[in-house]
Amino acid sequence: MRLKRGLFTTLLAALLLVAASAPVPRARAQRTQRPPLHGRHWMAITGKPLAATAGALIFQKGGNAVDAACAMLAATSTMWDTLSWGGETQALIYDPRAGKVVGINALGVAPTGATAAFYKGKGMKYPPEHGPLAAVTPGTPGGLMTMLAEYGKLSLKEVLEPSIQLADGFPIEAQLANTIEREKARLKQWRYSREVMLPHAGQRREAPAAGEIFKQPDLAATLRKLVEAEQRALSSGKGRREAILAAQERFYRGDIAQEIARGTKEEGGLITAEDLARWKVRIEEPVKTTYKGVEVYKLTHWTQGPAMLQALNILENFDLKGMGYNSSRYVHTIYQAMSMAFADRDFYYGDPYLPPEEPIRGLLSKEYARQRAARMNLERNDPAVAPGDPYPFQGQQANPYRNLLERWNARPASNPATPLPPTQDTVRPPGGAAALPASRPTVLPPRSSDEEFTRAFYAGTTSVEAADAEGWVVSITPSGGWVPAVIAGRTDIGLSQRAQSFVTDPAENPFNVIEPGKYPRVTLTPTLALKEGKPYLAFAVQGGDSQDQNLLQFFLNVVEFGMTVQEAAEAPNINSFQMRSSFGAHETRPGRILLAEAMPPWVRTELRRMGYDLTYEERTSGPINAILFDRAHGTMWGGVSNHGEDYGIAW
Repeated sequence: MRLKRGLFTTLLAALLLVAASAPVPRARAQRTQRPPLHGRHWMAITGKPLAATAGALIFQKGGNAVDAACAMLAATSTMWDTLSWGGETQALIYDPRAGKVVGINALGVAPTGATAAFYKGKGMKYPPEHGPLAAVTPGTPGGLMTMLAEYGKLSLKEVLEPSIQLADGFPIEAQLANTIEREKARLKQWRYSREVMLPHAGQRREAPAAGEIFKQPDLAATLRKLVEAEQRALSSGKGRREAILAAQERFYRGDIAQEIARGTKEEGGLITAEDLARWKVRIEEPVKTTYKGVEVYKLTHWTQGPAMLQALNILENFDLKGMGYNSSRYVHTIYQAMSMAFADRDFYYGDPYLPPEEPIRGLLSKEYARQRAARMNLERNDPAVAPGDPYPFQGQQANPYRNLLERWNARPASNPATPLPPTQDTVRPPGGAAALPASRPTVLPPRSSDEEFTRAFYAGTTSVEAADAEGWVVSITPSGGWVPAVIAGRTDIGLSQRAQSFVTDPAENPFNVIEPGKYPRVTLTPTLALKEGKPYLAFAVQGGDSQDQNLLQFFLNVVEFGMTVQEAAEAPNINSFQMRSSFGAHETRPGRILLAEAMPPWVRTELRRMGYDLTYEERTSGPINAILFDRAHGTMWGGVSNHGEDYGIAW
């Protein structure tokens, strides 16, 4: 029997009213461009489809999440997914045997001769963005082998097998192929880089074409040498762990190290065999905070990770949910909290293993956060937000750097003299942050264009997320050695460009002045969160200084607004450019804010009134990759960004 239209309308209105007032079940969640991943046994997510497949292959061999994560890390490095084997690796691992989170510090250090005076003597305000003098020692090989030896199950031979096949030749994707072509002028400066990257030298297009088989025979040989060292150790009676570490020894103290040092010297770099031999991986205790019953873990202040924890501490003093998702008040509060946390990052973060000692206890103090929150301008953007003074909050009344703090300027001297008008809307070029190449000029100009600044600010990398039914969880944000990189001799190891994240003037950051053997303060920042002592979320993102901004909002999307991980991975975020860039000329744009194009006009109008300079992009979420652990059903949810080529596989 057909319902009359009036009765049907009344029933529909009643149903909509009930639906609007009741919690929305996951089955009826917001439609996303990508479906969420579901898994019961394992989950593997990273920046490239082929690399995710490498993780799946390792799971199918019986490996755990650490084995799979190492295979994905190796594959992304081999595929130059905005990193290479000479870069750096930062990881958090949940060890179910101990019931705790451990940190992996596989960041390279400044080499012999890399002093502030050295770079100043060459007329450089900061270490350069490209070339041999931008390099720190390779960290990724050591990080991978240490993780595998200490926490994995399989052999190095098994874990490196997919990457060796890729090094023998893989169909190159358009993103990498076009980046090589775009950067060929720089690549031609360095002998081994041009030999590997430009197979069609002299032709109109010198880089490989998309879909062409890209071969790296020297890298394949280097990886086979590592396997050879492991297998020789096993044959001599050594156990699995010792055999993997024998391969690590060959890389950092054997013939591979000798060729890296020789090849670096040939190109004019500073890394010596002694630098490689002295370097080591550190297994660390991470830092953490709590937010609404969730423990959030980050690597400590040699990364920017604690800035997200500081921002959470500030934001828990506000009713974010009551403000409404991405309302003007919400956006303003998030922006100001990030400005405060990142100002502290810019002045106080540095190498925890060399003096001076950073005040990390004070920075992560809840009382310090309450003081910062109380001083927030709730009506307008504050373009002069400066670092605070955390020393009293860790029992020290005297700040040893008060004289520098009082003279600290929100805008470094090399910045453009005047900001953009705060009432002007600007639109970024199409393609999104993920499409912006990690390339910046060899010679730093006195003032850089907005495009160059944004390109540097969003310098890409990749992320690796893995979990299994045994309880192992891994979150990695590796980077360094992106195209255009200097390749060190006949190793096919692309050197990192991370030295540019140091400063040479203590007035900018007394904890991060370059010196030999020192870690630069990096942007790379994996995240793990626990709830009731068990894994709850693993998440990471690429994108330079935008990383902890996007991760902060992803976390709030899930915890405050009840989004699924896929919804949260695709949801529009804001990005601030008020903190100092960790790259290039270390510039800043106080008040500039990136919004999604879908932001309503009334929110735009209100933000302009509050003193913001608006710029837009279609997608602003990351790309974020994440795993959520559904304890009620014993399953895993995966969120994979719709922002780039990131990919996930689950079972």
